[in-house]
Amino acid sequence: MTQQQPYTVLTQHKGFELRKYPAGIQIETTVGGDFVNAGSLGFRPLVQFISGNNKGNKSIAMTAPVIQESASASKHMVRFVLPEEMKPGDVPASLDPRVKVIEVPEHLAAAKRFSGSWSPARFDLEGEKLISELLSFGLQTVGSLYFARFDPPWKPGFLKRNEVLIRVKG
Repeated sequence: MTQQQPYTVLTQHKGFELRKYPAGIQIETTVGGDFVNAGSLGFRPLVQFISGNNKGNKSIAMTAPVIQESASASKHMVRFVLPEEMKPGDVPASLDPRVKVIEVPEHLAAAKRFSGSWSPARFDLEGEKLISELLSFGLQTVGSLYFARFDPPWKPGFLKRNEVLIRVKG
């Protein structure tokens, strides 16, 4: 079974969960183009990195989710979460200048889970619902919405686990 990014659910609400994520390591690439194609464009260099295309020729287990965040309509960051047991000194340097290793500090995030397609329209709709719920609870957001996909593209949509998330102030 694929290891998933660890978190602790602090509270559950009708439309979202408030989660605490521990510090961790991710790899990231930035790609141009539209939202839908960005996931595929960013996936390739990241999967090559974990498959051993790095300075240590080290294979790293695939984890879930794959994270995507838009900086603009034509610029997107795609990230893989590295296994929980990996420490910064364990991660080999990238041979591909497009792939960056980033340390993510402990943080709080609100997450709204949904199944089905991950089109821009669906992401925007679920994101608007999440922001509306957070405002009704008086929670302050930090940064922008990001999207998490947990399943391969060939899995039927009604079985897919997707999430829209945003960091919140503690």
